[in-house]
Amino acid sequence: MEQITSKSAFDVAIQSPRLTVAVFKADWCGDCKYIDPFMPEVEEKFARDLTLVEVDVDQVGTVSEEQNILGIPSFVAYTDGRELVRYVNKLRKSREEIEQFLQRAVEVYNTIHK
Repeated sequence: MEQITSKSAFDVAIQSPRLTVAVFKADWCGDCKYIDPFMPEVEEKFARDLTLVEVDVDQVGTVSEEQNILGIPSFVAYTDGRELVRYVNKLRKSREEIEQFLQRAVEVYNTIHK
């Protein structure tokens, strides 16, 4: 997963015409560490449909505030610089919930890119 460490890199990543899902997290976040072991497999499963990028909320400054990220880990899907769908809350996320969100993001993206 590509690491986004600046606002400019984030802006470039979400401008892509490809479906891009930003995963907002931080080193100190226990629920973020919980998803780390299975995220490479999830990323591989969805590799044909989307790009996952990791956004460290402590390194990107105002991005999480501008994107209204109120809890981490959070997932926000973008294409062409606009938000499609989001999975943002303060609860721990299971692999199944993350995969369901990513599938929904793919469906929304496919609806507008036919």
